[in-house]
Amino acid sequence: MDFKSIQIAKEVIQTEIDGLVYMSSLLDDSFAKAVNKIISTSGRTIICGMGKSGIIGKKIAASFASTGTPSFFMHPGEAFHGDLGMVKHKDIFIAISNSGETDEVLKLLPFLKDNGNFIIAITGNVNSTLSQNSHCHLDISVPKEACPLQLAPTSSTTATLVMGDALTVALMDARDFKPENFARFHPGGNLGRRLLSKVADEMYTESLPVISPNSSFIEVVHSIGKGKLGIAIVEFSNHFGIITDGDIRRTMDCKYKAAFDLQASDIATHNPLSVLVSSRVHEAISVMESKKVNTLLVMDGENLVGVIKK
Repeated sequence: MDFKSIQIAKEVIQTEIDGLVYMSSLLDDSFAKAVNKIISTSGRTIICGMGKSGIIGKKIAASFASTGTPSFFMHPGEAFHGDLGMVKHKDIFIAISNSGETDEVLKLLPFLKDNGNFIIAITGNVNSTLSQNSHCHLDISVPKEACPLQLAPTSSTTATLVMGDALTVALMDARDFKPENFARFHPGGNLGRRLLSKVADEMYTESLPVISPNSSFIEVVHSIGKGKLGIAIVEFSNHFGIITDGDIRRTMDCKYKAAFDLQASDIATHNPLSVLVSSRVHEAISVMESKKVNTLLVMDGENLVGVIKK
């Protein structure tokens, strides 16, 4: 085992932790001012940065946008060559530069001031040109970089990222942002599926494995296999039952050869858990997780219309 590389990793991690603790101690009313200004604007929040700061800025913009704060990243070079036309008077402009002296960012200040934009500077130098020409300064100073040469941005970029996360979460709290809101911006993800989709959109309806109460044990097994849902649905005169592949295994473990003399009615769970077709997927999943089952019957009144699986 390469103990030296492990020790270096631990030192880097500890240095960056120390940097974050120090940055946390620098937080002041400027942070609250920034949050309140972003919340109150009817414009967007534009984030700008060069190099590594720009990479972090893209992540912050993405986090803002996905949590209810309309935001996008603007490259300072492209901004200086025409993209400033996208900046509206009511937009908030967050400029990121650890030194606070990044030339490409400073060149944008005359336009932003003339345009009446509220400028939030995120720098590690409170006396820098950028911080002195902003309406609000967020200090990301760190005692030292994790880079042993003190050249490569390491602790400082981590501090910038965490400051962005702090803004994101504070804005979420100020907006009372709910999981349902998050799902609206992530319809393709698992959370979006759970919170936005309805059971009717996700249920299985084709060739449901419905059998009669007097179906033989072999017929039950064949029905489970053919249906490919891991269950057979037993249709009684006034209710439904369900037989899972687990029920089959447990019956065989208990009854051995005698299991083959049983009928579906002998094995079925009567009146199994079900969900209404009008329910949302997250409600169905909540039932399945709380009851530790993987399948629910989907009902429309007293009629079976489908099956939903976790």
